[in-house]
Amino acid sequence: MHSFSFSVCNKLRSEIILAASLFFFSLSISGQVVVQPGAPGQPTKSLPLSTTASLPPLSKKDVEFMQGMIMHHAQAVEMTALMESHTNNQDLRLLGARISHSQSEEINFMKRWLEARGQPTTMKMAGMDMDMPGMDMSSHHQMLMPGMLTAKQMDALRKANGAEFDRLFLTGMIQHHGGALTMVKDLFDTAGAGQDAELFNFATDVDSGQRAEIRIMQTMLGEKP
Repeated sequence: MHSFSFSVCNKLRSEIILAASLFFFSLSISGQVVVQPGAPGQPTKSLPLSTTASLPPLSKKDVEFMQGMIMHHAQAVEMTALMESHTNNQDLRLLGARISHSQSEEINFMKRWLEARGQPTTMKMAGMDMDMPGMDMSSHHQMLMPGMLTAKQMDALRKANGAEFDRLFLTGMIQHHGGALTMVKDLFDTAGAGQDAELFNFATDVDSGQRAEIRIMQTMLGEKP
C-alpha cells in the first residue's frame, strides 16, 4: 500500500479548484451585471447576462477513476452482504453495515457524476489504458481494480463461517481498501486529473474514510495499525 496524505498545500489546491472550476453568478443590484468571482488572488469578471454555468473540462483519467471505483465499491458491498449468513460477530456486522451503506451511496454519486457528463457508468476494456498500478489483468473473464479480491478469494469467503469468515473478511477488506488508496494516489499523480471540484472532494473523502476503516479493521484483527 502506498502512503498518501493530504497536506496544507492540497487544501489550498482544493480551494483553488473550487473557485476556478465552479461558476457562481450573482446579479449586482445597480447594473444587473453577471459577476464571476476570480480564483484566489485574481480579479472578478463581468460577463454577459446570457452566460450560463458550465462543467469543468473532462479528464479521461477522471472518468476511468469513477468507472473503476464503481466496480471496486460493488465488490465491497457484495462482501458485506455475506455477513448475515456467515457470522454472528456483532461488531463486524456493524462495520459491514457502515461499509455497505457508505459505499452504496458513493456508487450512486459516481453514477450521477458520470451521467451528468454523458459518460457510461461501466468501464470498457477496449481502448483504455492498462497501466493503473495494482490492476490485475490475469483473468480473461474478470478485470480487477487494485486491491479487489480474486475469484478464488471470494469463493473462500463464501465458504467460510464464524471466526474463519471474520478473519478472511477483515484481511480481504483491508486489502480492498488499500487498493482504493492506490487508485486515489494514481488519480492525483496523473497530470490534469482530479481538477473537478466534486471529484477532488470525493476522492479525498474516500482516502480519509478508508484509512480510518483500515485502522479499525487492523485493531479488530489484533494487529498494530
